[in-house]
Amino acid sequence: MKLLRTIQWKKLSLALTVASLAVAGFTPGLPASFKVSPSVYAEQVKTNSLQEAFESAAQEFGVPVSILMSVSYNLSRWEHHNGQPSTSGGYGIMHLTELPQQDNEDHKGTDDEDYTSALSNDPSLHTLSEAAQLLDVDLDILKRDPVSNIRGGAALLAKYAQETLGKVPESESDWYGAVAKYSGSQDSGAALKFANNVFDTIQQGMSRQTTDGQTLNLPSKEVKPNLDTVQTLHLRPTKPDTAECPRNLHCNFVPAAYQQNGDDPSDYSNYDLADRPKFGPAIRYIVIHDTEETYQDTLNIFTNPNSNVSAHYVIRSSDGQITQMVKNKDVPWHAGNWYFNMHSIGVEHEGFAMEGATWFTERLYRSSAALVRYLGEKYDIPLDRAHIIGHNEVPGLTPARQSVMHQDPGPFWDWEHYMDLVGSPIRSKHGIKGIVTIKPDFKTNQPEINDAPSQPSNFLYLYKEPDFNAELIDDPALVSQNKKDGFSVGAKATVGQTFSLADKQGDWTAIWFGGQKVWFYNPKGKNTVAGKGTLITPKAGAASIPVYGAAYPEAAAYPAEITPNVLVPLQYTISQGQSYVAVDKDKSDYYYAPVFTNDPYATNKLVKGKEEFYRIYFNHRFAFVKASDVEKVRKPSVNAEENDD
Repeated sequence: MKLLRTIQWKKLSLALTVASLAVAGFTPGLPASFKVSPSVYAEQVKTNSLQEAFESAAQEFGVPVSILMSVSYNLSRWEHHNGQPSTSGGYGIMHLTELPQQDNEDHKGTDDEDYTSALSNDPSLHTLSEAAQLLDVDLDILKRDPVSNIRGGAALLAKYAQETLGKVPESESDWYGAVAKYSGSQDSGAALKFANNVFDTIQQGMSRQTTDGQTLNLPSKEVKPNLDTVQTLHLRPTKPDTAECPRNLHCNFVPAAYQQNGDDPSDYSNYDLADRPKFGPAIRYIVIHDTEETYQDTLNIFTNPNSNVSAHYVIRSSDGQITQMVKNKDVPWHAGNWYFNMHSIGVEHEGFAMEGATWFTERLYRSSAALVRYLGEKYDIPLDRAHIIGHNEVPGLTPARQSVMHQDPGPFWDWEHYMDLVGSPIRSKHGIKGIVTIKPDFKTNQPEINDAPSQPSNFLYLYKEPDFNAELIDDPALVSQNKKDGFSVGAKATVGQTFSLADKQGDWTAIWFGGQKVWFYNPKGKNTVAGKGTLITPKAGAASIPVYGAAYPEAAAYPAEITPNVLVPLQYTISQGQSYVAVDKDKSDYYYAPVFTNDPYATNKLVKGKEEFYRIYFNHRFAFVKASDVEKVRKPSVNAEENDD
């Protein structure tokens, strides 16, 4: 997901050590200054009961335990993530936030210094500091220690109750406003959605075992929220609209922020207006993301005018609920590559890639697949892996960007099952000899990953030679990565990706991949099926040709008032004798959207070039080659002789 930054998650430890900090002299009455001043810290003690920690913090700060636990569940599902932050800098069970360093990936139209200043002044992104000040403890304690983190969340809720009602209420109903404030959103749609979800969870009850083996129980309870308690928050009204969704899905619409943030019309957020497909670039792809964030916090981020990021849809893990946040006609900033933004619909899935099936539930898969079928039919998008793509398959626009592009939805997203649900199973029907599609059996494919226990995965490791003792291949864009880390993508081929067969040797198969001949283990063809597409190769006489991260027009295509985009070759080449699978051939284009506007027809322009490009499966990401640089490989289009289902 293109959120505020990418965090490489570490797997949670199997044992949870927590600290109980004794606070002297504090009572839940909350003095006007509301500052907790501990005089003595107890020695750290170990417990295996987060349930006790919630009950203790609730009593200490006068917050109903049902409110405290439900707020936490809706932000983290009671997961601590081993003290690592979410993509928006949210720490721990209570998702206490601290602004992370930005990667400046998609801050379109925004001066970086002004952008960073705006985020620094956003209190919703600094609740960790606020909680640390209330408890008079170090930030690191709140990050590392789950019990302290819960206490920090309870202290904030009590403070927000004081600010909304002037007191700490006794009735759970009267905590509705404080809960809405805890969401961190100033948008009424996002803030009230969070508060409603919290109270719905209390109504339904919840029991769950965390990845650390902790069992927590929130009994169901009939509580009717007091809606009047949000009036003092002065939330921004949300413009009602209808989600573009199949009728049988649970969908709603909460608009991402779109506003000018200063005097400069190029300083705006979080997407660009168009009128696709009537005006603007064609919709060609659906990009599958995971949020590396909770559902609610993703809504908060997209409704925050300082975030400079959004996507069309967000899908909740627990029940498959869908929230549309940008109309499909418009262009959100989600893929980290403006060309793919222009031509795609972005679908975010609540989850953390390195925790896989913990978040990628069957209800999420089925809801997403139904949405994708609907979008494919509505916008004439082919329902195949060439057009339903992972964020990890989107290339950078430049060599520098290629090195920092995202890796979601990660190694544990079940592409095989997902495409079955979409109605386009990955199989060898009508495959072409000499083309292979990667398809290990997800359930039994469990390659070693350094930072995660062995579990079903969607990739194959690629070697320099047909031998497990050989080195994994190198990627010039990813020289600093440990190749067997979960988020390292350079030496992996993912389910559904399709390549030109280069060689075979015993149980090993070679393909052309990223400018080199690479090998993977494929006994009796069990890890592949026959693929299809157009094979292209450098034109005769060319020793090598460049590859690109977009298909932008030639300079002569731009009108005088628009500065041409310089298309920079990536750090790879294709040598004579290599071949790759092309899936689309399109004329170059560029959607010029420079400023905030209410009328894209008046300010924006689609620049169309004469240069044509093929989009190819290149390495772990797609790439583009100029049609003028290549020629088709003349091979018969026959049913594959191997790897039939």
